[in-house]
Amino acid sequence: MKTKSGVLILVLLFFIVFSVFPVYAQYYQLAPGDVLEISVWGYEELQIKEVPIRPDGRISFPLVGEVQAAGLSPVALNQIITQRLRNFVKDPIVTINILKLRTTRVYVLGEVAKPGMYELEKQHNLLDAIGIAGSYTKYAAKKKVFVIRKDQTGKPLKVNLLQLLEKGDMSQNVELADGDVVFLSDNGRIDFAKDILPWVSATYQIHEMQDDN
Repeated sequence: MKTKSGVLILVLLFFIVFSVFPVYAQYYQLAPGDVLEISVWGYEELQIKEVPIRPDGRISFPLVGEVQAAGLSPVALNQIITQRLRNFVKDPIVTINILKLRTTRVYVLGEVAKPGMYELEKQHNLLDAIGIAGSYTKYAAKKKVFVIRKDQTGKPLKVNLLQLLEKGDMSQNVELADGDVVFLSDNGRIDFAKDILPWVSATYQIHEMQDDN
């Protein structure tokens, strides 16, 4: 029984590593702040545990020299390094792992459960920002979400979150950069318990006081 369980776990791990990760690695865009681990099978001198992507978006690797990494997927970067290494190594087998993901600091304000500053890892888009802030409140105007860029000069970007949630319009799930602000505006609806009842109670108490006199 234990043997069967062990086999099942190995099968699941095999599926996760070889099915899910390549998809992620194919679409994730590298950027300054990411730290990579790069190795070439059979060559210890070409096994570098920490290769940071510099602010200029480049990395340095033995024999290969300077390589533009920012904007590429790990798969694309692997292909470039492999191609350049063929001048020095026969049939190189290159492995690239993302050792540390960069973080993007964004501010999520307005009608969210927990307004504040947050650090996003992996994906840096609107849904991630709203989700990490505890989601939107019932007062949020989901058709009027504003993204204010760090170096904003014109009008803020207006996003229709409802279009994204109900129709799957992924163009509304905008990518965020470091220092961006996400603001969820108020829908202007009146909540009876919050906005009306206190006034009714106060008016009733005034009438009671007047009647007593």
